[in-house]
Amino acid sequence: KFPQPNKSPSPADQQAAINSSRYPTDTGRGNCGSLRELFSFISRLPASLSPDTMRYLIAAASAGYLANCDAFVSPRTFTTTNSLVPVVNNDIPHPPSFQTTALTASVAALHDESLAPGIQAIDAALPTLAPLFAELRSLPYFRLYSCDMLASCEYIPQELFECYTESCEIYPVDDDEVPTDIKMADFKEHEFELDGWARWDMPSEDYYDTLLFPEDYTGYDGAEVWRFIHDRIGFHEGAMSADEYDADDWKADFNKAVSGLHAMVSAQVIKGMKEKINSGEGLDPDSYEWTDPSVEFNRRLGPQGETPEAVENLYFTMMLLLSGVRAARDRLLMDCDMGKVGDAQACQVLRSILTHPVFDDPSIEAASHRLRTHALKNSNSLWEARMRTRDLMRIMNCVQCNKCRFHGKISTLGLSTALQLSVGHRGTGGDVVKTHRVELAALVSAVGKFSSGIDLCLEMQP
Repeated sequence: KFPQPNKSPSPADQQAAINSSRYPTDTGRGNCGSLRELFSFISRLPASLSPDTMRYLIAAASAGYLANCDAFVSPRTFTTTNSLVPVVNNDIPHPPSFQTTALTASVAALHDESLAPGIQAIDAALPTLAPLFAELRSLPYFRLYSCDMLASCEYIPQELFECYTESCEIYPVDDDEVPTDIKMADFKEHEFELDGWARWDMPSEDYYDTLLFPEDYTGYDGAEVWRFIHDRIGFHEGAMSADEYDADDWKADFNKAVSGLHAMVSAQVIKGMKEKINSGEGLDPDSYEWTDPSVEFNRRLGPQGETPEAVENLYFTMMLLLSGVRAARDRLLMDCDMGKVGDAQACQVLRSILTHPVFDDPSIEAASHRLRTHALKNSNSLWEARMRTRDLMRIMNCVQCNKCRFHGKISTLGLSTALQLSVGHRGTGGDVVKTHRVELAALVSAVGKFSSGIDLCLEMQP
């Protein structure tokens, strides 16, 4: 029986707990002792800690105490460290102390410690994985998308905005540059699913090329669209009102994934900013509202910025995408064998990615496992997630920078595909066989975008 945080236990409570800890000597257990020290530790826990952290600390303290309950032992004394973790002053093995993991890509501490091994695996993989995705960008299967760039905004009243720089614009490629099998696949596979995870634009003759029009800093301010996404598409009721990203609910997982998407876009903006400065092009204040990459990094992605958990959420979404690619690996390899991805050289590039050790590292499944565990508790409400991913796709039509809209749609479709493969309709996962060419292409391309975003975060650390 433990007291509430920051409240001293009554003498009766202490005595009752001590009595309950005494075991008959014939069981091989003796008086554990030192419970008052345990109560003292618990009563000093700050009230500002989250409920999950509070429970974890109390459990860790209790486990450390019970590990020393051997027959006829003298009482052990608990002391506290700066991390408020009890340490037993003897050499008897006991559970490790609770510690917070600091991100390499941020000075912020992790809120969800279960992500730590996956984050370390991603950081270790990036030096060899990132160059492979750079090669992948040249393959038509992953760079060509039929996208509606003229669709009107259905969510926010807007005045016509002319992008301040020419870099906002993109143009369709010539018809003969699009392989016939890609066109046929997109037209054949497109279908209307009433309750699907996403609805890609109706395929047309207009295809756009991510190689010709890569991510860039265009000077466009998408704050209004992102505000709508977080305020109106995200979840804020119930447990999410207290813990938006790490509550024990799949809705918090959804919020965390969308925040990770936003963090990736912010990283791409900052990367584009740095590239313009390093190339000598410069940033004209009349055309570009933000001109200092360090200031923007701290504002958008720093631990004291607008979203302190931004970098952690970036990794969380990256893990979901990696799990999605892992689930789709056999399907992608089958498409390679059938000649759908390209020639032998193209397939070799894709195989190099799909056989990378990071995809076989179980630690990258932490985000997907968390999402599925939560989804299975309340799978009847997953329609709310599917409805929101469809809205997330449609809100991209409110982005008035065409290059930003184009890449926003690809990234959103990649995330939607990862969610579909992770939980499906009932929390148990989707059918990769039914996944479309454009969904697979967006999923793999999104991993490349997130790899680049994490690289930027690692680079910006002092």
